[in-house]
Amino acid sequence: MNKQTILSCLALALVIAGCSKNKTETVAEADKSVLISGYPIQPVEISKVKVTDDFWLPYIKTIQEKTIQYAIKKCSEEGRFENFLIAGGKKKGTVRGVMPFDDSDVYKIIEGASNSLISSPNPKLEAQLDSIIAIVKVGQEKDGYLCTWRTINPAKPPATWVKVEKGVRWEYMNMSHEDYNAGHMYEAAAVHYKATGKRNFLDIALKNADLFVKTFGDGDDKIHAVPGHEIIETGLIKLYEITGKKEYLKLSKYFLDHRGDPKNKENYGAYAQDHKPVIEQDEVVGHAVRAVYLYAGMTDIAAIEKDAAYRNAVDKLWHNMTEKKTYITGGIGALHDGEAFGANYELPNLTAYNETCAAIGSVYWNNRLFNLTGDVKYNDVLERTMYNGLISGISLTGTEFFYPNPMESDAKFEFNKGACTRSGWFDCSCCPTNLIRFIPAIPGLIYAHQKDTLYVNLYMSNTADVTLDKHKVKVAQQTNYPWNGAVKLSVDPEKEGSFTVKMRVPGWARNEVMPGGLYTYKNAATPAPTVSVNGKAVAAKVENGYFVINRKWKQKDVVEVNFPMAVREVVSSDKIKDNKNKVSLEYGPLVYALEEKDNAKNFKDITVNNTTTFAIAHKPDMLNGIFTIEGTTGNQKFTAIPYYSWSNRGVNKMEVWIPEASK
Repeated sequence: MNKQTILSCLALALVIAGCSKNKTETVAEADKSVLISGYPIQPVEISKVKVTDDFWLPYIKTIQEKTIQYAIKKCSEEGRFENFLIAGGKKKGTVRGVMPFDDSDVYKIIEGASNSLISSPNPKLEAQLDSIIAIVKVGQEKDGYLCTWRTINPAKPPATWVKVEKGVRWEYMNMSHEDYNAGHMYEAAAVHYKATGKRNFLDIALKNADLFVKTFGDGDDKIHAVPGHEIIETGLIKLYEITGKKEYLKLSKYFLDHRGDPKNKENYGAYAQDHKPVIEQDEVVGHAVRAVYLYAGMTDIAAIEKDAAYRNAVDKLWHNMTEKKTYITGGIGALHDGEAFGANYELPNLTAYNETCAAIGSVYWNNRLFNLTGDVKYNDVLERTMYNGLISGISLTGTEFFYPNPMESDAKFEFNKGACTRSGWFDCSCCPTNLIRFIPAIPGLIYAHQKDTLYVNLYMSNTADVTLDKHKVKVAQQTNYPWNGAVKLSVDPEKEGSFTVKMRVPGWARNEVMPGGLYTYKNAATPAPTVSVNGKAVAAKVENGYFVINRKWKQKDVVEVNFPMAVREVVSSDKIKDNKNKVSLEYGPLVYALEEKDNAKNFKDITVNNTTTFAIAHKPDMLNGIFTIEGTTGNQKFTAIPYYSWSNRGVNKMEVWIPEASK
């Protein structure tokens, strides 16, 4: 589809839908801003945080200034927008694209662009979203149903693996993705409403959700079924939080409660976490993205309903995933077959799958678990995943992507082996659009609050306005993290008063690679972190992984913490076969990798032993500015780069785990 055709579609949609540039009617005042999330700890919202960081701001700006428009162009070329117009009878044609979940990519772009609008208002982008939403509205059927491929030709799905017998709605839900598309729509509509105050997308989502409420659940007149690809559960809860409508919460819990129920219309088995009731599940299995979306929904229910059985289940699942099925980069989902978790300790390197979407889902889940418990371990996993196995999924240019994120590359591409080069797009483009929705939301992960306690969970330069129970506080971070462990936090309360600031001591600075001991540091501990207030060292207590500073704060108080950094060698459990007699290198929160580009003469011969020395070198002109690890073993020298930055210089061999050799 050329540019003129794209513009014509957008203009047509505006006329058809009567989209207004003005803000539309908001949710009824009685239901507005209902705080019913159930989480005792709340994030400091994106709108209150302005990131100025040299590491993360370029990622956010790249999404805002390049990737969003790039994805809109790709979706236009592949007919994602056109499908809505065909479904609504405003254009003629057959289904464009090859995936039943293509609609969801449009929704994720809207969500990411809406997150961007929260932190960086942009009238042109907002108007563009109005146009896209108008196109979406065209494709919605009168009763609220919205899944373009089913509306256009329900008997002929775009993917050969979607079964069709009668050609009707809700047929073969495991792979139809009708509910998955809806879930992403609800998530996006909630963010768009928060960003703009407009109901144009929210009303589409609510009309669709009301159809799901009418169609599924208990009762002889309803379908007894659960979603195939989970995410509608958390989407329904987002709508519940906005409207206060308990039917959305009830349906979300119904979908969760009835997984593994043999009375359901279909049974999907372990692939879709449908092998037993969720409260009985204690091992992460099946499709990894489906799984972590499910666990996020379970955690929402544990929080809202104070459900002990759900809480017990998510705890067991998290421990199994973290202690037996997670890569050192935070990546999850080891197997290409089924995009799935393997058996316990089945973590191959060359064929590691580690879908980017799974890493994003893991961050969403871990963030919820922290908000429920305040436990530092969840933010340790979140940080490790963000800096390594998540942003590895997007190139430094913002227009090339990884779907799988392997731990090793042989510079070849074969099906069921790891990727060796990035792609400009995929037929299954869930990962690029998921990155678009996630990265602009990063400012909302930095701080959290509970009563009169401020949590500082991530370190990046920013300014923020925080409202505690009794205090309004301006805070500002200055840091060169992740390249340096020094952090300066300015704390400027509106009025002098007592409250608590908790600053996370990262797991790597506490000599813990990951909770549970799947990986451990081989070398001696680095010096202990230090903290000072207004230039004077203080003996702040470390409680549950946080420096706890409880004092009477005055305007322009300054806290300085230092997390000493050094190159660390990591070894893994002997139960991970691929990593025996190998080490991985870390510096601060970053996992490093060897790439053939930097080690052309000796890549296959590089080893480390107990005489190997390491040095850090700043390379401002390399890979958008990085610190490399320069290693020396006898006469052999090598260079390692941050894992997230590999495959930005063409096809290369790569390895994260380096063989150990005797002296």
